[in-house]
Amino acid sequence: MQKNRLEAFSDGVIAIIITIMVLELKVPHGTDFAVLRPLVPVFLTYVLSFIYVAIYWNNHHHLLHAAQRVNAGILWANLHLLFWLSLIPFVTGWMGENHFAELPTALYGFVLLMASIAYWLLERAIIAEQGRDSVLAAAIGNDWKAKLSLMLYAAAVALAFVDQWIADAIYITVAVMWFIPDPRIEKQLKKV
Repeated sequence: MQKNRLEAFSDGVIAIIITIMVLELKVPHGTDFAVLRPLVPVFLTYVLSFIYVAIYWNNHHHLLHAAQRVNAGILWANLHLLFWLSLIPFVTGWMGENHFAELPTALYGFVLLMASIAYWLLERAIIAEQGRDSVLAAAIGNDWKAKLSLMLYAAAVALAFVDQWIADAIYITVAVMWFIPDPRIEKQLKKV
């Protein structure tokens, strides 16, 4: 199967996710800066989540660029990733509306953890289809950044119940780690 429909569908879902997130930013009633103060936590969670969705979109683009074809396993792995990404607007809103409270912050991290696992599974499905000597397999290598991210997300979920600000700092740290699109795939594609 060709990958065009998978790319188009994924782009559409991600665009809808971003749209839903921005619609959660409610317009305040009033015209002074004081009316914006209660919206600060909601806005900050929106910014963090927007960055995460953008990171996934960028890396997903590179990932599919390295794929030559898709199969049913890849389609399902991609849907699994999109499922977890589609929950980001919900946990973003919940965490922001509740000023980074423990449970919403932990659930936010759990969704990020599951999206990360789903992305890893999508990588594995593509490598299984393309072969161990594929461009993607060579680019991914031992994938230390993904493994570290999984560990950090798991720690942040637990730490949210100790101090939610530590968990938030971990979420920001992981986002910073992935902010620049993963160059490994581009480098391998240039060699081909």
